Amino acid sequence: MNKIISINNLCISFKNTEVLNRVNLNIIKGKTTAIVGESGSGKTLTALSILKLLPNNAKITSGEIYLENKNLLSETDQFIQKIRGNKISTIFQEPMTSLNPLHTIHKQIEEVIITHNKISYEKVKNKTKNLLKEVGLTELSERPKVYPYELSGGQRQRVMIAMSIANKPDVLIADEPTTALDVTIQMQILELLSSLQKKLGMTLLFISHDLSVVKKISDFVYVMKNGKVIENGNKDQIFNNPKDEYTKKLISSNTKKKVNVNSIQDEILRVDNLKVWYPIKKGILKRTVNYVKAINNLSFILKKGESIGIVGESGSGKTSLILAILKLIKSEGNVFINNKNINKLTQGQILNIRKQIQIVFQDPYSSLSPRMNVEEIISEGLNVHYPRMNKKMKISKLKNVLNDVGLDYSETVEKYPHEFSGGQRQRIAIARALILEPKILILDEPTSALDITVQNQIINLLNELQKKLSLSYIFISHDMKVIRSIADKIIVLKSGNVVEENINDEIFNNPISEYTKNLIRSVL
Repeated sequence: MNKIISINNLCISFKNTEVLNRVNLNIIKGKTTAIVGESGSGKTLTALSILKLLPNNAKITSGEIYLENKNLLSETDQFIQKIRGNKISTIFQEPMTSLNPLHTIHKQIEEVIITHNKISYEKVKNKTKNLLKEVGLTELSERPKVYPYELSGGQRQRVMIAMSIANKPDVLIADEPTTALDVTIQMQILELLSSLQKKLGMTLLFISHDLSVVKKISDFVYVMKNGKVIENGNKDQIFNNPKDEYTKKLISSNTKKKVNVNSIQDEILRVDNLKVWYPIKKGILKRTVNYVKAINNLSFILKKGESIGIVGESGSGKTSLILAILKLIKSEGNVFINNKNINKLTQGQILNIRKQIQIVFQDPYSSLSPRMNVEEIISEGLNVHYPRMNKKMKISKLKNVLNDVGLDYSETVEKYPHEFSGGQRQRIAIARALILEPKILILDEPTSALDITVQNQIINLLNELQKKLSLSYIFISHDMKVIRSIADKIIVLKSGNVVEENINDEIFNNPISEYTKNLIRSVL
């Protein structure tokens, strides 16, 4: 097989700590090679080293990286600049941070073309339009004044792909390009990459922690752990006959929860005919001409100790539902918590109710204040709701709640968020919610920013906490694999409307709507 890139005995260190240890990896021309592993395994560092894009504190201590017959580590910065975005191009995980918010989409694509080509501006404009059409953005090709914030996540990622293929690269490095996207959008992006690969004859280096994605797209797979390649082979070898225990663990990490719904359990939350409509205003007088129906007559009952999964693509109404339940946005209809209609309560009464319903957010990296230590973060709710609680009682509660989420008080309490892994940060976020002893937890994509094995740790933790504390969950997600592992009942949302509602097994084994079937098909 013809190798286009060959990495030999690559070692990288941060200061005096080795983070990549004798990595050997071959990328076969015209094929898709995937690197999988948890955060910190060395996937991204391996990829970044190819184009010398490593952080300033990272140092390559030994090894070789050959692009065909040239050792890139021995080449000048000028040479590397020539091949970046030209012979070798990259797509990163989060398109919103990769695109310049101050420049139009057209201008950003044009800059990539101009950097490596001496052609007239008219040809550049035409090429930009054709690239947008090629990635399925025909409408945007005729709109030169569109900015990144005006686009959906899937559209932004398509723009990134257009930029990456602008100069017809030989190799495309895709670093977690679908992680921040809904499952159906993920499939669209994967299909687009596959079709472009065939059309342009590209070689693809695909980096991911999601085994289901890797299984769909790869030809060859390298498994990394703690800076080392522990196993590699073709896709069938890795998925059907893994040798290493770590690989087996990654592959078998999808769990399924048995449905155990007790119909005589007490009702703890009831949502009746909930409506969240956002007005569309036009004209000088800003008259309302129409509405965006984010939530349209939604009703459901949550029982004590029960988990309800709310699934749907971006724009389906999941976030609006959360905000309406917490009475953070205006809504019509009724929300009852312990038989009290929160839409008829005063602000003071609502504050008291909020102790009973807490939320855990998607991203443990941004949901915790970097300026506060763990004690301050978790105690914040106590300070608001129980301002007169003495220090001894607070410490006792802190110890208990940290123990509940599997963290040691003495080793944790004085540290700051940056000193913890993603999984540990999410445990801290869960502890912050639990310290007020709520009856209901709203979990807003709490695992989507985590590696698959850490995802499972958090899911298992949530299932254990539910049994121990008789908690009720509203679990918001676009990931059907995660929903399957935690939800008793599932509500499928599309454009603010319920398209399907049933117990877990019925949704997965006998889905009725085509929309639900597509969601399931995208991940299973």
